[in-house]
Amino acid sequence: MSFTLPTDTQSRPVAVIGAGTLGRRIAMMFATRGGTVRLFDSVQQAGDNALAYIKEQLPHVAAGIEGGTPGTVVATTDLGEALADAWLVVEAIPERLDLKKEIFAELDRTAGPDTILASNSSSYPTSQFSGQLARPERVLNMHFYMPPAMTAVDLMSSGHTDRGVFDLLLRELPHYGVFPFEAHRESTGFIFNRIWAAIKREALSVVAEGVSNPADIDAMWKINMGTPQGPFRLMDQVGLDVVLDIENHYAAENPHLPTGPRELLHGYVDAGHLGVKTGRGFYTDYTPTA
Repeated sequence: MSFTLPTDTQSRPVAVIGAGTLGRRIAMMFATRGGTVRLFDSVQQAGDNALAYIKEQLPHVAAGIEGGTPGTVVATTDLGEALADAWLVVEAIPERLDLKKEIFAELDRTAGPDTILASNSSSYPTSQFSGQLARPERVLNMHFYMPPAMTAVDLMSSGHTDRGVFDLLLRELPHYGVFPFEAHRESTGFIFNRIWAAIKREALSVVAEGVSNPADIDAMWKINMGTPQGPFRLMDQVGLDVVLDIENHYAAENPHLPTGPRELLHGYVDAGHLGVKTGRGFYTDYTPTA
């Protein structure tokens, strides 16, 4: 089935569903072109926290993008308000398949007929929650890493995604300071995340086995790789609960993966030490943002 692509994308809003660590950053990137972004979260405080972050960061981020100009981000607890006339919706809710199925069924019913529906899921392909939708040809994975510092984006088909959706996004996304790469077949973890999963899993194993500690591994990583941060700082930024959810999903597909990394993460998550958003994770020198 073909899909009628959205028009007037520059004058229509983008909607982001979920105001957490990645949701607020995704919303900010789509606000660098002077337009309107609507950020939905059922918890008003989450939206308020996201707006505070965006207000502080957006002017600097927009200034670093060619042609960039700060737009407007509006937080709402009303999903219908968020979706009204949006040309693109990006879902950024927790990594739980039941929640993905529920929200996409609602998006499919409520969003306009030409609205593209994208999931930021880092481990679930949209084929797992789009099969019962009326318009699966407008659904795809659009996976962000940690903008504005990491601006690559994976695009992957639901198995039914209209080719025109990819062509439109490949053309439009760079205007917002993010750079899309298409996965040419379904892949758990997409492109870069498959490589990153192996790196972080081995780093966690080294700590779980008592060989080293997060600070030393990060220090060695920075020296050898020439990067400003190591894998444990990056995991703290993503959120250790999110990292654990992703690892659980990989383990469900491959039961032969080592258990040590998940057990180590469980210890932090069960203690409420989720990383930057709670003020403490592998490191303790953060101001809580959640």
